[in-house]
Amino acid sequence: MRLQNLEINGFKSFSKKTTLEFQNSIISIVGPNGSGKSNVVEALRFVLGEQSIKSMRGSSGSDLIFKGSKTLPKSSRASVTIYFDNSDKVFRLFQEGGENINLNYDTISISREVYSDGLNKYILNGTEVRLKDINNLLSSVNIGSSGHHIISQGEADRILNASSKDRREMVEDALGLKIYQYKIKEAGRKLERTNNNMKEVSLLRRENAPHLNFLKKQVDKFEKAKEMQVSLLSLYKEYLKKESIYLNREKSNLFNEKSKIEGELENIKHKISSIDGVNERVESEKERELKILEEKIRGIRNIKSEIERKLGRLEGMIEMEERRSNKAPEVVIKNPEEIKAIFEEITLEIEGAIIEENIAEIKIILLRIKEILQKFSGNIISSGPRIPGSLSQPDHEENIFPENSELKNRQKEVFTEMENIKDEEKNIFEKIEHLKSEINKENEALHLKEKEKFDYRVKHQEFTSSLNLISVREENLKREEETFENEIKEGGALIGAEILSYKNFETNEEVDRNSQEELRRKIERIKIKLEDVGSNGGSEILKEFEEVSQRDNFLAKEMEDLAKSIESLRALMADLKEKIDIEFKEGVKKINVEFTNFFSLMFGGGHAELSVVIENKKRKGEEEEGEGEEITFEQGIEINVSLPHKKVKELNALSGGERSLTSIALLFAMSQVNPPPFLVLDETDAALDEANSRKYGDMLEKLSHHSQLIVVTHNRETMSRAGILYGVTVGSDGASKLLSVKLDDAVAIAK
Repeated sequence: MRLQNLEINGFKSFSKKTTLEFQNSIISIVGPNGSGKSNVVEALRFVLGEQSIKSMRGSSGSDLIFKGSKTLPKSSRASVTIYFDNSDKVFRLFQEGGENINLNYDTISISREVYSDGLNKYILNGTEVRLKDINNLLSSVNIGSSGHHIISQGEADRILNASSKDRREMVEDALGLKIYQYKIKEAGRKLERTNNNMKEVSLLRRENAPHLNFLKKQVDKFEKAKEMQVSLLSLYKEYLKKESIYLNREKSNLFNEKSKIEGELENIKHKISSIDGVNERVESEKERELKILEEKIRGIRNIKSEIERKLGRLEGMIEMEERRSNKAPEVVIKNPEEIKAIFEEITLEIEGAIIEENIAEIKIILLRIKEILQKFSGNIISSGPRIPGSLSQPDHEENIFPENSELKNRQKEVFTEMENIKDEEKNIFEKIEHLKSEINKENEALHLKEKEKFDYRVKHQEFTSSLNLISVREENLKREEETFENEIKEGGALIGAEILSYKNFETNEEVDRNSQEELRRKIERIKIKLEDVGSNGGSEILKEFEEVSQRDNFLAKEMEDLAKSIESLRALMADLKEKIDIEFKEGVKKINVEFTNFFSLMFGGGHAELSVVIENKKRKGEEEEGEGEEITFEQGIEINVSLPHKKVKELNALSGGERSLTSIALLFAMSQVNPPPFLVLDETDAALDEANSRKYGDMLEKLSHHSQLIVVTHNRETMSRAGILYGVTVGSDGASKLLSVKLDDAVAIAK
């Protein structure tokens, strides 16, 4: 048994949660009119995705919610949950990609909730899903949307009143072909999307075509430029390699020459500085010594002059003493002016002694001062003015003028000192002459050094001129290097990074400037041609062409894939239609066998069958496109019956009871070919008499071997075939309630 439980909460007349357990193959629901029996059937319709509110006797979603009673409040929502046994994992979900996914649950629960605003929710095992997913899941166990497994009161003959096309859909649904129809519709939607995508891709290719053609022309132009770039690269490799060899060689030569000249200059500077150092050192020592000797000569000359003055004074004093010794002595009276003059003379002598540094000279000055004082004291009379001739004469002259002998002694000393000074002066003069001789010799040597220094300066100037010339050559070489670098940059702009491959170029030829100039002219000619072609940006054009080509190729591949997909979808649709057609025809044959058996059982004979008919349907084309009428062929189902003992064959000629029996036989036959998990029969036996009720009961027992049966009935015969009876009644609170009883237990209790 597939169906396990049904939970109803707030749905129509069921205000509280009510659970029905389906533990028997035939479950009968009974109760008085208006108790809510049919609400159980409508709850099943509701939870299985019924979209027609009218078929559930309502006008909007809020009509399905419990309205309340005098003692019970109204509900805010209605919910129904149904539980299926999935221990064999038969429930599957069909994905849009075409694969089927088995649900790994032992129990499948489907819930549907409706709110007062009409909002619906579908819940699969606790997860909110779409109605599409619910229909997809139910179709995997042959529970379709046509409702062939739920037959309500008054709808038993719906299949008899339906059109041939609708009747075919009902039969397909009963045969389990809806899953193929769903796949065909899904493939049709994919085919439509694929056709639209193909149109978009085709439009994109048409839009890209002019630009692609333009880029192709540009690429052809740049291909020619590329050939010139190859030639240019070949010339550049040779030219740049030789140029780099030449520049490196020149740079090395200049460096060596410059280093050699700078070394010579440093050597010459060192020699000049050594000559300057020697000359300066000798000249300073000799001149300093000569200046000292000359200073000594000047000092000696000063001393000689002073000694000569002393001698002059001594000679004058001696001469005066001699004259005085020849005259009579007289008394000299000094007046104040003379005394003052004597004191001034003494002061001058003292000041001379103060500033004099020579001790011998100071002694002479002191002796002179002593003589002045002796002369002054010898002529002064202490008691008053002296009168000539008043003084008595000494006995002897030596006693009266002792200074004379003393002055002569002093004169001798001064003469001796003069001789000493002259000897010293002579020695110094000899030293001066010797020193001057040496200085002259050194000056001659210095002159030779100066000449040598001049020669070095001349060489220094020559080397400096050579160094300046090398600087000029370095500047020229630097400009050539800049030209070389600029040439590499220009070549890189025209060729790219491959310009640097010149470093790996091998050459054994001697670098010749004339040949280099010829190569440079060839390079310039190719560069001018490349600039005319417009090679700048060529890589961008090639990149864009590659991108556009890749996009066009991608679009072409996309169109190819889309075309294959269209063919695949069309083949799939054709296969599915063929499969549906084959299985439909086989199914109709099987249904006809069962239909005839049930029909014969119900009517005690006769014959009934389904036949496939083809109807022509014309559809007018659109006028603006100038299309004519299009004729399509559609298959339908016709029901042919032949009653026993009657010649009636048209369905319209059957009575109500006969129509009911015919529809029941057909529905039962359809359920036997591809049995659904359960069948719901809502008072389909209401029009049957007692005899037909027994036949109806027999068919129920036969059907219960393949499907669970939920039968809403008032018929006692039908009730007797059920294993469980659910009684529905209306309680004092105005809500529906359930009572259940197992007939086997009831029979045992009754016995």
